[in-house]
Amino acid sequence: MELDSTADVSARLGETGYLCDEALSTVAFLALRMQRPLLLEGEPGTGKTALAEALAESLDLPLVRLQCYEGIDATQALYDWDFPRQILHLRALEAAGGADPEEAEKSLYDARFLLARPVLAALQQSPAVLLVDEVDRADDEFEAFLLEVLSTYQVTIPELGTVKAATPPIVVLTSNRTRELHDALKRRCLYHWIDHPGLEREVQIVRSRAPEVSEELGRQVVTVVQQLRDRHDLQKPPGVAETLDWARALHHLGTTGLDLATASATLGALVKYREDAEKVRHALDQMLRA
Repeated sequence: MELDSTADVSARLGETGYLCDEALSTVAFLALRMQRPLLLEGEPGTGKTALAEALAESLDLPLVRLQCYEGIDATQALYDWDFPRQILHLRALEAAGGADPEEAEKSLYDARFLLARPVLAALQQSPAVLLVDEVDRADDEFEAFLLEVLSTYQVTIPELGTVKAATPPIVVLTSNRTRELHDALKRRCLYHWIDHPGLEREVQIVRSRAPEVSEELGRQVVTVVQQLRDRHDLQKPPGVAETLDWARALHHLGTTGLDLATASATLGALVKYREDAEKVRHALDQMLRA
């Protein structure tokens, strides 16, 4: 389904619960219209992955996710052969008797024995949304492979030939900037840095994504989270996902207003490091006494 303007992008993403500012809706619209990959960088928890999910939902397209990690190679992103099924196939041919060895070998590399990994699956299923998540965790060689795929939207399987997407998939790459990506990949993409949302936008996000949480409690939670981010001394400042988790946790406990005892008891939804929990607990004591 077409999105005809930046306002259309904002509205359709908003229907999925994803609220974005004008800059993000503009770059998303341009990525769709220009058929260019969209590279999103920003701190963890700022909504980079969620944008790809929201795009897929708003456009009613399948989401294909490639989670990058150290050591990932092209094979793990493209395809593999289903060896157990190939062996069963060989045994069946042997049991039938009289199979020509050369023909039997050729039959092993049939499409029915191909296991499509995310990149190949996205090319085959396109139109689709391909999320290349945390590309900064992969190494240089994998980045070069991605650049080639994103330039042609096709891959070659030696035994079967070339697979080319009938329609280029919508590609969203995310990076937490644990290392700098190469200029060649950046030039291929449209780029946007996502910051944590401001107070009012984050309150709107809580209201949209967790409507069961009262407005008063949601605003209290967001106010505290925003102050914690401003401290700059936490190993992992809470992202929007943690804000939502904390608000929902407090709601499930029947909390209508933040108090130190309940807030401290639910910190596991907000921070994930012992050192951070201690700092936040101390800060909460000061904030809620003020």
